[in-house]
Amino acid sequence: MPQLIPFFFLNQLFYGFLTLFILLILVSKIILPYILKLNIVRSIIVKF
Repeated sequence: MPQLIPFFFLNQLFYGFLTLFILLILVSKIILPYILKLNIVRSIIVKF
């Protein structure tokens, strides 16, 4: 069980946090503005 060896545990912890940080940046900078833009365009189209 390599998860219980401290080196592997710290390695998994580091890459887990790194992956979460990268996903957070991607979602906040790319995905959410795209969804917001789509919702604004849809609301403008529905008004007409």
